[in-house]
This record gives sequence, C-alpha cells and structure tokens, in this order.
Amino acid sequence: MSLNLTDITLTYPDGETRLTALDQVSLEVPQGSLTAVVGPSGSGKSSLLAVAATLITPDTGTVTVDGQNTTGLTRGELTELRRHKIGIVFQQPNLLPSLTAAEQLQVMAQIDGRKPRTARDRAMELLDAVGLADQAGRRPHQLSGGQRQRVNIARALMNDPTVLLVDEPTSALDHERGAAVLDLIARLTRRQATATVLVTHDRTHLTDADQIAEVHDGRLRLPAPTLRTGSGAPGERTG
Repeated sequence: MSLNLTDITLTYPDGETRLTALDQVSLEVPQGSLTAVVGPSGSGKSSLLAVAATLITPDTGTVTVDGQNTTGLTRGELTELRRHKIGIVFQQPNLLPSLTAAEQLQVMAQIDGRKPRTARDRAMELLDAVGLADQAGRRPHQLSGGQRQRVNIARALMNDPTVLLVDEPTSALDHERGAAVLDLIARLTRRQATATVLVTHDRTHLTDADQIAEVHDGRLRLPAPTLRTGSGAPGERTG
C-alpha cells in the first residue's frame, strides 16, 4: 500500500495571527518507492514529515497510511498505528549506550510483544541487510557515525512498517558516508517494499529517488514523476 497526504494545511500560532507551515500539500508515495523532499531551512520539510508520521494533526486535509484514513483516530490508536505501520529514522540515531547493535533492534520487537528468539532472528536479518551483521555485539561508542546511522535505519524497519520516514540522515556524516547511507535507504525501500519519504538538504545523491518534491514557503512542487515501472515487484528496477 502507499502513503497519501491530501490537501494538507498546517498552521501555527504567531502572535495574533497564524503562520502557515504547509499550504494545501498533496503527495502520494507508492509502495516500494522513494520520495525525496528537499527545500531550504524553514520551508516546511520537517512539518510535512511530522504530519506524515501522525505526530502532528493538520488543520485540514487527510493522511492515509496503508489504506487507513487517520482522521479521527484517538491518541492511542495513532500510537498503535505508528508502532505497526510507520518506521521513523530520526536525524540523530539516539542509540541507547548500554545496548549492543542487536539489542537496539530487539527491544523494539519486545515492546511489541514478540518472543525473544523471533526478535533476535529479525534483528540479525536486518543488521545483515545494512551490512552490520559482524557488528551485532558492539555498543554505540564502538561504532562509527555511519554505522550508528545504519543501526538507526535497521531499528526503524524492525516491526516491518509499510511507511518509512527519514529525517536528514546524512547531516552528521561526511560526503562518502552520506552517499552510502542514501544508497542503502534506496535499496532497503525496494527490498522491504516500503513507501519511503526522505527529507534531506543534500541534493547530490538523489539519483535513486523515484520522485523529488520541493517545498518552498509551505507549498509543495512535484515535478513529473520518474517512478520506475515494469513487470517486476513493486518498486523494482526493470532497466
């Protein structure tokens, strides 16, 4: 399924008036595809991501996740939706210093009630997918910045979300490591068949994005889609 934002308007109090953060924004992100959202600081990128994550309720418009309209859901229902349907990769990994790479992932599954063995197997599968199977027993201070970000990405995928939201994943990385992380996100999007939204200020490594949306002053401009289509699996390259 996909992520759909339809006619989203979001405003914040600003003295006696209201500041418009998002102005009638609509965006569709199909399963197995990667949408990059770019724009200057303060343009509305972070607000768009927060609305897509159901962390902020817009003034008007609808957010649909995996076919479910989130309008009117209670706080508890939204929490449950995020737990099962939405993976979020925050700008800073915020890994727990006392836990190993594998344990960072396992704790997510255990919160969801999975058995320890099942959680361990899934954690090792994802660490292998991000190239860190041999680092499973290391703690954050024993990992490089790029490795910590890879653990962060794997952790967001632990509960098999249908939507993956990624916030500035390369901001603390050098050029080479940043390019590797963006490539990894693109590959995992297709492998895990997620509808992925990537907010970034780095336009230099977006060749694997299926579409690039630009946000300026709360308005979204979406060029002609470049979605790769064919007879393969959703999001699979065919040429």
